[in-house]
Amino acid sequence: MDSTSLDALLEAVAAGHVGPAEAAERLRVDPAEELGFATLDHHRALRDGLPEVVLAIGKTPAQVATIGERIFAQARRLLVTRIDDAQLHALREALPAIEHDEHGRCAWLDPNPLPACGSVAIVTAGTADLPAAEEAAITARMMGAQVTRHYDIGVAGLHRLLKQLPALRCANAIVVAAGMDGALPSVLGGLVANPVIALPTSIGYGAAFEGLGALLTMLNSCATGVSVVNIDNGFGAGYLAATINRLALTAP
Repeated sequence: MDSTSLDALLEAVAAGHVGPAEAAERLRVDPAEELGFATLDHHRALRDGLPEVVLAIGKTPAQVATIGERIFAQARRLLVTRIDDAQLHALREALPAIEHDEHGRCAWLDPNPLPACGSVAIVTAGTADLPAAEEAAITARMMGAQVTRHYDIGVAGLHRLLKQLPALRCANAIVVAAGMDGALPSVLGGLVANPVIALPTSIGYGAAFEGLGALLTMLNSCATGVSVVNIDNGFGAGYLAATINRLALTAP
């Protein structure tokens, strides 16, 4: 149950269309649902702004389909991250209208999306960083952020970044996905006043250590206003950016 559904239920009780006993039963059932292999938190959206997001890694196709179907039945919204082909096939059997992004490895169903407001910019150093960046973009959009994409503008060709600065300076938050040396968030952080969320990716050779090199570079950034999420954590970066965006829109 999200805040809109809760408001509608309370209004229905106040208007006499729903009795107290029925409302109490809905609230009793909604908070958690036991599936044996999972316990679903149906009030997550009331606290966090999104229904419980399903991380598909480690789950069977049947588990992903069942969890996804039950979350959507309660919340009327669903986001699944890191989904593979077999899991997607099972989920489509349960929810035929599910949407899918191959690059971001996400599946979602959001028939009544939130209005796109504010601005979250998603930046990548290279094309290879798209999977993490798209996961961030999809997450931020589901949370109601207007998302702009600025891809393949890394420090190896700094002029590409400079052309994008006017647009980037207008964003309420910027997610910067980079692998290899991971330098782009620090460079950008020194050029803008916006919060920069550094997203290290597992792209790179040898001593990049599958993203560890980029992560350490970002953690040691000398630029101000740069925060860092874990390697390839596009969901976490997109969520944080959308939260900052929402607070910026509601600030007095």
